[in-house]
Amino acid sequence: MTADLSRFSLIYPDEASGTAAHDNGDKSAVDMFVLDELGLTEIFKLKNSDLNEYFTTDPAVIRHRMEVFGDMVENPEISTTLNKLIPILNDIMELRRLEADTGNTENYLESLTEIELYISSISTLYEGLCPIKGRFKSHAFITLSDRITELVESDYYKELNKKLRELTNRVRDIKSVTIGVNLDAQLRPTSAGVLSVNPEAFRSGDVIDKILRLNFKEDEYTCIANLVPFNKKQSENQKTALALAFNSAINDVYKQSLRSWKKIVQSYVLENTDFLLNLVPEIEFLVKGTLLLRYLKSRGLALCIPEIKTDEIIFKATGLYNPCVAVKVDDDIVTNDLDFCEDDALIFVLTGPNRGGKSVITCAMGLAQAMMQLGMFVPADSATISIADSIYTHFPTGADDTIDKGRLGEECARLNDIFLKVTSKSLVLLDESLSSTGSFEASYIAAEVLAGLSRVGCRCLFSTHLHELASEIDGINARTANDGGVKIDSLVAGIEEGKRSFKIHRIKPDGKSYARDIAAKYGITYENIVKNIER
Repeated sequence: MTADLSRFSLIYPDEASGTAAHDNGDKSAVDMFVLDELGLTEIFKLKNSDLNEYFTTDPAVIRHRMEVFGDMVENPEISTTLNKLIPILNDIMELRRLEADTGNTENYLESLTEIELYISSISTLYEGLCPIKGRFKSHAFITLSDRITELVESDYYKELNKKLRELTNRVRDIKSVTIGVNLDAQLRPTSAGVLSVNPEAFRSGDVIDKILRLNFKEDEYTCIANLVPFNKKQSENQKTALALAFNSAINDVYKQSLRSWKKIVQSYVLENTDFLLNLVPEIEFLVKGTLLLRYLKSRGLALCIPEIKTDEIIFKATGLYNPCVAVKVDDDIVTNDLDFCEDDALIFVLTGPNRGGKSVITCAMGLAQAMMQLGMFVPADSATISIADSIYTHFPTGADDTIDKGRLGEECARLNDIFLKVTSKSLVLLDESLSSTGSFEASYIAAEVLAGLSRVGCRCLFSTHLHELASEIDGINARTANDGGVKIDSLVAGIEEGKRSFKIHRIKPDGKSYARDIAAKYGITYENIVKNIER
């Protein structure tokens, strides 16, 4: 007998970690709204579950999944096999749903179909995974392929499969049934039953049909009159009623054989394969995630296994890029380096020209954190990242609350919600926050927000059009230093020769230089204006 796989999971290394996840013990406080704002749900869509269900704060789970994704990225045959498996498992679940809806647990023909589907699922895994199992490095796929091999190659399974095929063939070879109908004195049916099941289909008794076949012989397979329910004029309900009657009769004929076989198969095959149904959401998550990773790899973009930190707060990445942009555009992808650490600065104010890449890099940081905590590779050349207990975003929105609170009031309310939940282990991403008011008011509120986040001690990237805010950083640092606040510094999205470079530099901003370069590019300088006037 094979080992018990009833609790087997592809995405959790052991039963304890899976139980902790299902009890919400180790999940990040990341909701689907945040993933929508980052753009991840647009390039990583799931049908059977929500993406945030797979977030974890357990480093062992993250490492386990990265091994699994590693096998799937390097061996496309795995995704091919799992994609073949999904429709089979869906059919099994549909059969069970129908059984539950009808309350009929004694339909042995449907049971036979379910058993066939289970056998097919095992065969699919065996034929797809076992020939390549020597390439696997992940514990999950090594365990799965070993158990499937052990199951399929056991003498008991082979004998059971052989006898099951014989029984299946007997049932599937039914081509027709001979029925008997008792009539009363007025020739009305009083009872009916199956007299025999036949391996041949009956033939029409029409004269024209006999002429076409050149066969006028009458025998037990020649029909002398069609049953009315299958006439074209009959309703679907009438046709269904007769079909159900026949199905019930055939079910009764094979009840004894199938009943004994169902018990035998349930004690072995079903107990050893039922775990596959629990893997359906996991399989979709892994296949869709692998599809994204393989696409990025096919474009020649870097993917790395990050160093996961639990004893310090850090986000350090070299060659970081935004995978959502990579999926949408064919242009060369600009990469950047970010370095957030406790020994230096954990909060950065990012300024720069409009459409200069501020939002792109802000989302890139969130996507890297999210992908790591899904157990995926990080879109960067290298990365060292500490686990976040949550990711919070504050991006521009057209929320309905603006009707009652006004745009600025709505923005402040959302910021306050973040402060009610944020911890030092959180990641906070602010993009063009407070853009609904004038620069004086916005800069004042933004300075308060930055001071509060400094006191919390979390990682934060604040992308803003408020260039003057950067000049207040030294004052904010001085204000929070005595309270143990973390350091704040500035980043700038670059302009080179009047063109946006989309490169991020750790320098103090010069707001005038952006305007000067952009103005010069479009000829909006005093000298050019004078020339145009004098023409």
